[in-house]
Amino acid sequence: MGDPMIVVAAAVAGLLFGSFANVVIWRVPRSESVVRPPSRCPSCGKTLRARDNVPVLSWIALRGRCANCTTRISVRYPIIEALCGVLFGLAAWLLPRATDLVAYLPVLWVLVVLSAIDLERKILPNKIVLPAIAASIVLFAASAMLGPGLDAWLRGLAAGAAGFAFLFLLALISPAGMGMGDVKLAALLGLALGYLPRGFGRLFVGFMVAFMAGAVGGLLLMLVRRGGLKSQIPFGPYLAFGTIAAVLWGDEILTLWLGA
Repeated sequence: MGDPMIVVAAAVAGLLFGSFANVVIWRVPRSESVVRPPSRCPSCGKTLRARDNVPVLSWIALRGRCANCTTRISVRYPIIEALCGVLFGLAAWLLPRATDLVAYLPVLWVLVVLSAIDLERKILPNKIVLPAIAASIVLFAASAMLGPGLDAWLRGLAAGAAGFAFLFLLALISPAGMGMGDVKLAALLGLALGYLPRGFGRLFVGFMVAFMAGAVGGLLLMLVRRGGLKSQIPFGPYLAFGTIAAVLWGDEILTLWLGA
């Protein structure tokens, strides 16, 4: 288990980066800069004051409304901030080495961002996915040199290629059921899972959890919305969910399943 001080620091960092995640989620699909202008209300355009931009707490203090125009602010904002805080804290608590955080915290952040965009817009933007893959290759190499050695990095690269190939094959078989954004994301997920001990087992767990969650989510969507089999269901969030489960608890899931 992780050092409590590192866990707290990671959770606080997650809250802060969760605030930036909301900026990226809103602006990137709209082809806006994530740097300028500063954070502002999407309704009235008023730049947010520092006290109105504190993760989670500002939304609660303002009762979910803009301080300037009183327009309702989506509950998505504090949820994303809190989710990043929780995931960063869990990663610091559960991952084998503190040096692993060099790579895994950015990956978790990207998974949250892409999941939110996919749920809202049904896209996984290349301008996020491709740089995330390139950056992760470098970050996992750095993490490997600080910790388990380059064998873990090479195993991650192999698992990334395997994850990409598997979903690419599914996309060829069923183009309507699997988008190329999901295929490219699978390379990042394979890298993140393959790097850890029992990496290919974790990759299997990640896909298994993702497809099971996708099946349950699709069934619920059909029942609630009365959608048909052709209803468009974004798969990115399920891939992200499976990956997070396999990163944090993959070894326990494998032990429970295999009994060893």
